Amino acid sequence: MMNDKENSGPARIRNFKNKGKDGSEMRRRRNEVSVELRKAKKDEQLLKRRNITLDDDEEPLSPHQDNVSSPSEPIRLDDIVRELESTDKNLWREAVRKVRKCLSKERQPPIDSIIQLGIIPRLVSFLSYHEEPALQFDAAWALTNIASGTSEQTQIVVKHGAVPLLIELLGSNKIDVAEQAVWALGNIAGDGPGMRDYVLEHNCMTAILKLIVPEISLNFLRNVVWTISNLVRNKNPPPKFSTVSECLPTLNKLLNHEDESVITDTCWALSYLTDGTNEKIQAVIEAGVVPRLVQLLGHPNANILMPALRTCGNIVTGDDVQTDCIINAGALRFLEALLKHQRPSVVKEAAWTVSNITAGNPNQIQAVINAGILPSIINIIESGDFKSQKEAVWVITNLTTGGTIEQMVMLVQSGALGPFCNMLLNKDWKTVMVVLDGIQNILSNAQKIGEADRVATMIEVCGGLDKLEALQQHSNEKIYQKALAIIDAFFSSEEGVDSSVAPTEVDGQLNFTSSAAPQGGFSF
Repeated sequence: MMNDKENSGPARIRNFKNKGKDGSEMRRRRNEVSVELRKAKKDEQLLKRRNITLDDDEEPLSPHQDNVSSPSEPIRLDDIVRELESTDKNLWREAVRKVRKCLSKERQPPIDSIIQLGIIPRLVSFLSYHEEPALQFDAAWALTNIASGTSEQTQIVVKHGAVPLLIELLGSNKIDVAEQAVWALGNIAGDGPGMRDYVLEHNCMTAILKLIVPEISLNFLRNVVWTISNLVRNKNPPPKFSTVSECLPTLNKLLNHEDESVITDTCWALSYLTDGTNEKIQAVIEAGVVPRLVQLLGHPNANILMPALRTCGNIVTGDDVQTDCIINAGALRFLEALLKHQRPSVVKEAAWTVSNITAGNPNQIQAVINAGILPSIINIIESGDFKSQKEAVWVITNLTTGGTIEQMVMLVQSGALGPFCNMLLNKDWKTVMVVLDGIQNILSNAQKIGEADRVATMIEVCGGLDKLEALQQHSNEKIYQKALAIIDAFFSSEEGVDSSVAPTEVDGQLNFTSSAAPQGGFSF
């Protein structure tokens, strides 16, 4: 979902006769605060995760393997407080284990009660008990689950000094302690930009990357990669790129890992890193990720496909050279297939990506045409869901803005005109404005070769003129003015439809090829 400025015609298309076009303005970046985008990510990558187990002797699970817990015996919190106030280390161990258990096994963990009883500072202090790794482990586990709660609950953990101690534990020679520390830091970083930056300021990224060694266990690696993805996500504001970019070589290697969970979180991390300036996009490209990312566009697992597609889509919001990197890697054949995907969200993402390619130069537009993508775009406009239709409309209008006359002819001959004009009936005024821009572009380009009357006739036969006239009653003044300007410029003649330029019907389809085209001209 784009913001109003990005969707508005004037901000996107400076001149409808293709003078002074700025391709960077035509390419549309994502609005990070979009509710729609947050919902799309919700099921695919959780910001925070609790560590839940079934049995007392179980090792901590990977964040990707949370289980529903079984009922537990009631634990009295006042007993825990009493044990923590004692001088007996054995009672401390028992108390912290009880805290960990009640936070891990109950469906509604008593996080607020534990906070109110003043237990958090004691848990944090146990992180520095290096002679007691079991105590460190249980304390880190309990803090992990507290930090998985609300923003306020997470901030209380941070307020009491947990972050530097947790980062210190990343170097523990006890793997389970280091893993639990990674998990806790992932939950804290996942709270939002403020907590993320606070964690990064303590040199967390460097410390975490050191954990990725050949002998690392799969569960531990999954946890590490998920935490890295939280350290690079959010963009209001984005993390300092010089701080997080050191993970790029590692992410490039992880893209080729055999585990799908690792690949998924790696792709999400790359999608966040490419959701920014062209300089950031270039750094990601130079890390060598593009060939594998494009290959993943054909992955059968949608959990991998979606972030890989989003990353490729972000890269083509860059300049022409960066866009060419995706095209040259063979992405268009995958995109053509994804435009027919069974998941509407994938179709929408694919169409958005193609729209940013057609916002490029004529060679890039021609690559889209050569890949056979236009029929799929037209099909989406005709019968796709509302969100995909909006993106498909942008594909067409961007093509009409930056394409050549020959490419405009190809567009009209592909049968796009009728379905495109039908989108004038769309209830979303911003989409209608994009369609009006496209129609004006087509007519303006036809006028350059003396074919404006012919194309205007085609639009009239498609019912486009009736829809344009109806828009003069539209409640939005911009729509009214744009429709009126198009009618005045291209449909003001009072003469009837010239049968020599009217399309004929062949097998139920309108055929716009006419023998009446002027010699040396293009036949629409």
